[in-house]
This record gives sequence, structure tokens and C-alpha cells, in this order.
Amino acid sequence: MDEFFLKRGFSVLFGCFPEKNEIMRKHESVGCGNLLFITGTDTGVGKTVLTALLLAHARGRGMRVLALKPLCTGGREDAEVLSALQEGEWPLDFVNPWWSDVPLTPAIALRRNRKKANKDAVLAHIRAAQKMADLLLVEGAGGLKSPLGEDYDVLDLIEASQGAAIVVARNRLGCLNHILMTVELLKQRGATVVAVVLQAEKRPDLSAQGNVEYLRKKAGFPAVFTIPWLGARASSLECVKKNEKKLKKTLARILAFAKKRAALCQTGPVKAGPVAEKK
Repeated sequence: MDEFFLKRGFSVLFGCFPEKNEIMRKHESVGCGNLLFITGTDTGVGKTVLTALLLAHARGRGMRVLALKPLCTGGREDAEVLSALQEGEWPLDFVNPWWSDVPLTPAIALRRNRKKANKDAVLAHIRAAQKMADLLLVEGAGGLKSPLGEDYDVLDLIEASQGAAIVVARNRLGCLNHILMTVELLKQRGATVVAVVLQAEKRPDLSAQGNVEYLRKKAGFPAVFTIPWLGARASSLECVKKNEKKLKKTLARILAFAKKRAALCQTGPVKAGPVAEKK
């Protein structure tokens, strides 16, 4: 896989899909575009849900926004949803080139399948996708320190790509520690953290409201947004399309804020003060 992308380029992949060659030619003059990583404090915190909602909202309004999930383990359901929302514009193997059915962190899962995802190959794939979008969403795997290969993790990938980041977390007891550490790590590596998105639990605990209030009052902290509990199947295509309509105001604000901050990441990190959601 690595030699395939690095030595022969993406034209070989798209050669298997003739119509995609035209897409690349049509959009290759767009430029690098903006790169926005959707990362999280852990696995299962709602990264796919947010990525899919933002993608559906933006494309439904004619925006040139595309999405990748370069590495995926435990199946490809998440990547399949992102591919479907892009209406077949990109084949699944472009949305998600590296994957394994084994539900383990990518470095371990791929090794078990005798595969690997070389950092340079992953970065090259992201760069190629950037040329076809005004805003490219890249969903990470697990948390920042989740190993993607033998010598790099999600944080290394964000730093090397010079992308901005949205941090996703479950709004529950203990999330403040995980959120603060995640944001601090990103800032230490020079990444622009554009927003934190808290996704509600089915049964919110006593910490839920206090978590939001604490983060919004914290000086110099990124914007904080909340998303309600959307059900156990929130990442399914049907639920994403339904919930995008319900959350259009929140999604519009997240996208507008993220696009503005992501555009500035070329000049260095931007410190954003507390931003409260409009009800």
C-alpha cells in the first residue's frame, strides 16, 4: 500500500475509476484548501458522528467540503457513511485506504493483518485530497496518542500536516481532564485548536452542565459547543441525515468558526477566547 501511493501516485488508484480522473483534473487547481482534523479524547466519543454531520451540512449547502478517514479498524462502517455522504464522488478505498476488521489501535490491527500505514504515505494521501476541497475534514482514529504506525501517532500526523483540529469528547465525569490534556498537547505541537465539541450521554450525570460552564469560562480556551444525545445509531447514514436538519444552526456555527480558524493555521496557532452557543 505505501509503495503504491508513494511511487506510483494517486493516478493509478483513480485509473481503476475513470470518472474520478475527471474529478481530480476539475478540482486540482483549487489549491491546498483548509485541513481540519476531527480528533477526540478517546475512541467512541463521537468523532464519526460530528464529521458526518458537518459533512452533510456543508455539502447540503453547496460547499466544497470533503472528508477522509485514512485509518479505520474494527470494520469500515464509519468510512462507508462518509463515502455515502459524498455521493460516490470518492471511492471507499480513497476515503479509507488503510483498514482492518480487527478492533484494535491501527498500528497493532494492521500489523496483525501484515499491513502497515507509513506516515509519509498517509500524509501524501491527505495532501492529494486537499487539492480537491475548499475544506477537507480528516477523522482521526482514537485519541491523540493512538499509535497509527510503528513510529507515529495521531498527534504526529496532525503536527506534520499543519492542520487545525476540533476536539470531540463525551460530556461525562472525567472528561475535563481528558479535554484539557488533549488541547494542551495540541497547542504544544503548534496546532490550532478551533473548537471543543461535547456530545451528551443518554443519561447525563451531575458533571454535565458544570463541564460546559467550566470550559466556556476558561480564559484563552477554544470555542465550546454541545450536541445532544442522538441515539445509539447516531453514526448511521439515516440518523446523520435526520439529525443534520435538527442541528443545522449549531453545525453552521461550528463550521463557520472552524473554517475561519483553519484558514489562519498557516500563520500559527490562534488563541480563541470563550465562545458561548447561541440558543
